[in-house]
Amino acid sequence: MRNYPFITLIGIDKTGSVELTQIPVLIAENETGIFLQGHIARNSTHHKAFEENRQVLALFTGPHTYVSGSWYTGNPRQASTWNYISVHARGKIKFMDAIHLTELLKKLSLHFENYNTASSTVYDNLPSEYLDKLKKAIVSFEIEVTELENVFKLSQNRDEKSYDNIIAELKKREGDAKTIGIIMEERKAKIFQ
Repeated sequence: MRNYPFITLIGIDKTGSVELTQIPVLIAENETGIFLQGHIARNSTHHKAFEENRQVLALFTGPHTYVSGSWYTGNPRQASTWNYISVHARGKIKFMDAIHLTELLKKLSLHFENYNTASSTVYDNLPSEYLDKLKKAIVSFEIEVTELENVFKLSQNRDEKSYDNIIAELKKREGDAKTIGIIMEERKAKIFQ
């Protein structure tokens, strides 16, 4: 979740219409639980839907990649697939006040600027007229996570030789494909005992 903090926030309004938005979040943990903090456009369709029905799903999408069926042993005439890792965090969204919004914007800008206080884009370095206009257009929120589910598909249903072939092929590639290959390699001992 910390490595992939750009989430899809999903909810349903009172008519049953699905609303969503994509946003970065901060993750806070304390003795009472896990909390997601972020902001969305004020008075947007998703803001209104989340006010009507506070139950939301935050979808964290981690690395994912194509897996060719030609990498399987035995019968190579099988459908290809997609390997992925994601986290589903469910909870109740709570909209916060102006003080929280200011504190959140400070934390967000510092966090994503790697705590470089000299950056021109951190909150404390932005013009007050700009900030006043910005803060009127957005609303901050906090989601207390009540349910957390790790969802993944990493070829765990394949035979060991196919699994090894998939790892070898993925590790030849860059980006998410290579990341998934490394994760699969690390998990192999748990799958084939």
